[in-house]
Amino acid sequence: MALTGTLKDFGIAEILQLIGQQAKSGVLHLESRDDEIHIALADGNVVRAESAGRKARERLGNMLVRAEVISKEELEQGLEVQKRTLRRLGDILVELGFVSQQDLREMTALQTTETVYQLFRWKSGTYAFEPGEVEWDRETVSPLRAESVLMEGFRRVDEWPMIRKRIPSTAMTFERRRALDPDAPAAPRRGGDDVDDAFDALGEEPTERRGEFASLGANERRVFALAIPGRTVERLVDLSRLGEFETCKALTNLLNLGYLEAIAPASRAKAAVGAYAQDWQARLRAGALSVLATVAIAAALAGIAYWVDERGLAWGEPAGAARVRDNAAERFLARYQLERLRGALEVYRLEKGEYPAALGTLVEAGLVDARDLRHPWAEPYHYRRTPAGRFVLLPPVE
Repeated sequence: MALTGTLKDFGIAEILQLIGQQAKSGVLHLESRDDEIHIALADGNVVRAESAGRKARERLGNMLVRAEVISKEELEQGLEVQKRTLRRLGDILVELGFVSQQDLREMTALQTTETVYQLFRWKSGTYAFEPGEVEWDRETVSPLRAESVLMEGFRRVDEWPMIRKRIPSTAMTFERRRALDPDAPAAPRRGGDDVDDAFDALGEEPTERRGEFASLGANERRVFALAIPGRTVERLVDLSRLGEFETCKALTNLLNLGYLEAIAPASRAKAAVGAYAQDWQARLRAGALSVLATVAIAAALAGIAYWVDERGLAWGEPAGAARVRDNAAERFLARYQLERLRGALEVYRLEKGEYPAALGTLVEAGLVDARDLRHPWAEPYHYRRTPAGRFVLLPPVE
């Protein structure tokens, strides 16, 4: 079956649905501007997914370390054996006794699903299906039906925007407001299908929902147990082994039910503001050097302006004739000075939360010198803070 084209003409949902309905085997190659993903399918079921742009932290060994299933030393030992034998790392870790077969099965499924579901966020790209038999590890991998991938993919696309409103940053931490109700029933496990059972650990939905994003199930209990003070969303994703979507959804439910309280990453925000302020201060200092570098040119312009003021615009025009004052030099310097003052105002706002009531406050804060408030004019710059929280900064009018 020749199946090639672009995702604009034939989306990932239609491609997987067609392959699943016809129970085809082969490798589906997908390519975007930033990544390449190869999905192996056996009889229409997903059995493996690999990403050419997979980051180091998303590799199986590092996922096991971040989940605290194995140590870094155990991973290094397994990698050394892999170099000598060229065997699969997962099999080596199981053989060495570092990982159980169940842990390997769970992490392999998580790695596959996290790779596949990112395809539903792709807006463009190309695809090509290469039919043929594929090799896959039947001991550690359970096939995932194409229709299950479609349903889960659509669910994530639909719910992610609402989850992101509650969990806008992976640097957030949480504090427990109250203990979980021990009498609250956990979500029942879905049964009756060995294919779906392999992915039960990745996320379960309660049969009865108490409103949207206000349910309590096995995922919420697992995440709540891990949500100790100071532990970030990113760390909870690693330890829970649920993946980013299911972990963030569980956190959203716990927040909505009042079990957790979100703590904004204030220290990181403050550090970001400080870095931004330091950058602006460096730019101000660089701007000062730039102004000094133009002083010679400005001085020349000022000399010309003075000479014209004394002698007139025309060569040989007698002194005392009608004169025109040329303040080009002052305006030349003022343009750079305005940029310096605007930069200082932005730094002040980042540090204090609002613009100053007067320019003199910048001098008190050590952001500029007193002479900067009027240079190169005789009169100070006109400054006013507006009711809308912005400012107006203009040179003096002569």
